[in-house]
Amino acid sequence: MEHLEPRKKILIMLAIMSAMLFAALNQTIVGTALPTIISDLGGIEYYSWVFTIFMLTSSVTAILVGKLSDMYGRKPFILIGIGVFTLGSFLNGLSGSIIELIAYRGIQGFGAGMIMSTSFTAVGDLFAPRERGRWQGLMSGIFGLASVFGPTLGGWIVDNAEWHWVFWVFLPFGLLAFIMIWKLFPSQQVQEKKKVDYLGSLMLSLTIIPMLLAFTWGGNDFEWASFQIIGLFVLTGASLIFFIVTEKKAANPVLPLHLFKNDIFTLSNIIGFILGAGMFGAIMYMPFFIQGVIGTSATKSGFVMMPMTLSMVFASAIGGQLITKTGKYKLIALLGLFIMASGLASLSMMDSNTTNTTAVINMIIVGTGLGLSFPVFTLTVQNAVQHQYLGVSTAATQLFRQIGGTVGVAVMGTVMNNSMSSKMNEEMSKLKENTDLEALPPETAAQLQALQSPQSLMNGEKLQEIQASLPPEMQAVFGKMMDIVRDSLSYSLTNVFLIGAIIMSAGFLLTFFLREIPLRKTNKDEPKAEYKKAEPVSE
Repeated sequence: MEHLEPRKKILIMLAIMSAMLFAALNQTIVGTALPTIISDLGGIEYYSWVFTIFMLTSSVTAILVGKLSDMYGRKPFILIGIGVFTLGSFLNGLSGSIIELIAYRGIQGFGAGMIMSTSFTAVGDLFAPRERGRWQGLMSGIFGLASVFGPTLGGWIVDNAEWHWVFWVFLPFGLLAFIMIWKLFPSQQVQEKKKVDYLGSLMLSLTIIPMLLAFTWGGNDFEWASFQIIGLFVLTGASLIFFIVTEKKAANPVLPLHLFKNDIFTLSNIIGFILGAGMFGAIMYMPFFIQGVIGTSATKSGFVMMPMTLSMVFASAIGGQLITKTGKYKLIALLGLFIMASGLASLSMMDSNTTNTTAVINMIIVGTGLGLSFPVFTLTVQNAVQHQYLGVSTAATQLFRQIGGTVGVAVMGTVMNNSMSSKMNEEMSKLKENTDLEALPPETAAQLQALQSPQSLMNGEKLQEIQASLPPEMQAVFGKMMDIVRDSLSYSLTNVFLIGAIIMSAGFLLTFFLREIPLRKTNKDEPKAEYKKAEPVSE
């Protein structure tokens, strides 16, 4: 596909980006609409599974399809992915219970994994590494655009129409993407048929799923030292051992272990893991600060977060253009990670007196660093392996980033909860010394007890109702308690951002050890020592 005329390549890329935007928008639009959906369907206790099942199915599918697309070409899998994702979206809108919604979200996840895995790999089929930078930057920017418009549109739909349209509004867009891929994307000739590594695929799935579940549930649904979490980690470790043994014997392994002998492949994925941990772990908790500490409404908080996303989109595009123009990527990666670490460090210095303006400036710094560094490490991996491993190596980068994000959210969530709990206990003990809380009526005491959760700060209307229901002599206590909760939340979140800055600093230091080899100007496997020595010659 590398030798297609430029006009056709651009049309194919527009089709690929349409498919990615379709998947990304359907993923981000759900967040703001889900409370309304849950209130209609019920099943609040299964709330988190709507996101968890999507993450599990998309993560496992992406890595498995990466290998299969190397064997049978990208076109069948991106078409199947769009079809499965569209079916899942349609069925989601028909959900009559939370269990049905979770099941259909799982179907969506299977489709999303295929779309994401094959889309980034297809860029590698169409363009030589030297040309990929600009397109990788634009592809990364799609997620930024989806995270800007998706939540806003989701909120508007549930306010003005039936929630079912959250899942149906983009269905024509999916159909258009399917037709464009079908018509424009060239079919690849299947080379000699090789045996599919079913046992390796099973062992890899049994490694990924328990690990993601352990980090998703740990500290939230179960204690870290609980039987359930320890059991999941034991299952992960045992499956990993069996997977390694299986892959060493497999004739056509689903994830060739010799790729890890390539220092660029291995180090890029480690840095990608760190990038995912710092990015998802810190940014997931920023809305808590904007709404809970600063006191911005939920509607306005979306606009406060928007500049960060737009700066990420802009920086991704600029960084990609610079890589294509200069052929250099290491300096851009270092610059991006340094800027992002600096931005997270500036977030860690905020407090309850911070304004929205200061928060926006700090988030623009984070977004700029993220945009510069995010596309680089997919490119370094693709450039360092033989073309026959393009699909599986690209899928591996996405998997490591996804795992990093899951681990980062879990670790930083534990940091936030523990920091807030210790700070809250310390400040509440001081308040009790000066206030006779024991003499309060049970109903009033229960109301004040409920205020000690960070969630209480996220609902301004509820706070006003509670304040209005309290007797005049308790108004001062109410004010003091809210200050304590706000200060405790601020203290815990600044710890989260500081951990994020440290994690990103580690990624910055590791990037110094990343070998920078010339970006190849062709997709043909050249006998260069830079990548040839790190993996066996294909037979």
